[in-house]
Amino acid sequence: MKKSVVKFLLLITFISIQNFALASDSPYFEYIPTTHEQVYQKSSYRYNAIDPTLKNNLAGSGYPGMRGANQLVIYSSSHGISTNTNEFGAEAIVDGNTVTSLSGADSLIPTNGLVISAHGRAKTWLNQNIHVGTKIYIDTNTKTITALTTSESYIFAAKEKIEEANTMVNYYMHNSYNYYAKPTKELISQAKRNLRKAHRNSASAKEFAQLAMQNANDALATAIPYKANELKGIWIRPTSNSEAGIISALDKLKASGINNVFLETYFHGKTIYPSEVMKNYGFTVQNEQFKGIDTLAIWIKEAHKRNIKVNIWFEAFYLGNKPQTDTAILAVKPEWSNLNLKNKDSEVPVTSVSEHNGYFLDPSNPEVQDFLTNLVKEIITKYQPDGFNFDYCRYPQSIASKYAGYAQSNWGYTKYARDEFKTIYGQDPIDIAYGTKVWSDWDNYRRDKITLFMSKVSKLCRDNKIAITAVVFPNRTMALETKQQDWSTWSDNNYIDAFTPLYLTCDAKTIKVMIFDMLKDMSPKTKLYAGLFVTFMNGSSEDLIRQIHETRKLNLGGIILFDYAHLQDKYIKTLTKSVFSNNCCSIIPANYKKGWF
Repeated sequence: MKKSVVKFLLLITFISIQNFALASDSPYFEYIPTTHEQVYQKSSYRYNAIDPTLKNNLAGSGYPGMRGANQLVIYSSSHGISTNTNEFGAEAIVDGNTVTSLSGADSLIPTNGLVISAHGRAKTWLNQNIHVGTKIYIDTNTKTITALTTSESYIFAAKEKIEEANTMVNYYMHNSYNYYAKPTKELISQAKRNLRKAHRNSASAKEFAQLAMQNANDALATAIPYKANELKGIWIRPTSNSEAGIISALDKLKASGINNVFLETYFHGKTIYPSEVMKNYGFTVQNEQFKGIDTLAIWIKEAHKRNIKVNIWFEAFYLGNKPQTDTAILAVKPEWSNLNLKNKDSEVPVTSVSEHNGYFLDPSNPEVQDFLTNLVKEIITKYQPDGFNFDYCRYPQSIASKYAGYAQSNWGYTKYARDEFKTIYGQDPIDIAYGTKVWSDWDNYRRDKITLFMSKVSKLCRDNKIAITAVVFPNRTMALETKQQDWSTWSDNNYIDAFTPLYLTCDAKTIKVMIFDMLKDMSPKTKLYAGLFVTFMNGSSEDLIRQIHETRKLNLGGIILFDYAHLQDKYIKTLTKSVFSNNCCSIIPANYKKGWF
């Protein structure tokens, strides 16, 4: 065999090299199929970097995980525990040289493998060419990645799904005294029969393996039993400006098994209802889309008719990315704008590039805090919702501290904050360096401003017997470092009833680790409802089931889907087979006889 052509067996050979710095004469890894193996798909794509840094991928600067627009990058365990990417890409987790699962963002990096992460055009290629079971090969000389899908790939994927369904049904058989496993086990048996056919006939291996996978997928959908006392929620950005449209949406949600809606009520600096508070400040009285109708009143009235609770989804310090003109908040109050160090002297509002070029309010300014708490008071007094779900209770995102330019990317350098901090500590924040004692004081100053706001709205909600929850960044270290969000303190001080973190991944293993990490930093008095991003990422229905299964094993008490706009029929069909439906396969039927397991 030529030295430059070697079958790629173990990526661990690469990973053992520090920082994935592959030798310049690394061989080209080419797959040579066995005689009985059918090749169905083969495609190559040029990657931008392995373990991206400013040195090897400057175009990724400022983006989460150092993955730039339209880029395909590869992460090894030398990069860290996870990719740290955002939700706008797609990722494939590779063990050895085989894709074992697909994800969307911030995937855990296997010790003996890697993660392929793609955005934009590269994401399109990944979605079209990489599947569970696909073999991955890398030519480091030409910076090319090759994905190969064969009959063995389909057989591998089918085996994995059958084993997964078996494991899941066995878990509930051992942990639920009245669990009815017969329908699920029949589907697993059918999957095994089709897998045997795939093994026996290489020409039809793909066909029978796909049938086996569908059987296993159906088994997964019926495996998780219905749980009555569980929060089954969904985030909703309202779009309808008619009562009929709202009723139609609620009927759909009721049929889907949803019992809590998290209704976006104040977002992008506007309310969905006519607001006296906004009027008194000279701001836009109501989101123009809903002019002439009190959208919030109708949602609450009609939801309660269907025994669905309404939680006010409230974007606190975020104003969206629309121009701040006319009666927009920062057009009227430009001094309320948050500023980063790089643009500390700007006389006009500054946008956060890494967050949709959005504008943010300054949490240190007491006028800002008074305005937001007045809005909360108004909603409580006028509408008496079931709960408040506070989002964007933080500063705009900076890059991670390990990257050059961290200090310049930090936020909070407004005139008010600088003057107050200088009065307390004797130094202007623009003159202090990251890593010093005074920088630590600067961090605490900003974090305390967010915590102060949470204490205020907590009292308002508690005094009115309204549940209070918050959307938080699940990685506590990164939340503190890049967003000045100290959610652990909110929990310790009992300012919050529950956290509703968004897990920006389709991977169940990743979400399990992230949930564990959160639980250890929370007070046991605080509940956790996992925010699942699978529907937004257009993940598979099986991805959704896997993640719900992980939350059930941890007894979290519920999940929230993101979001209604992406609640496709495929997800509803899967959820109502069992997990969100009390007329389901895993409930013991009236004619049940012992021994049917």
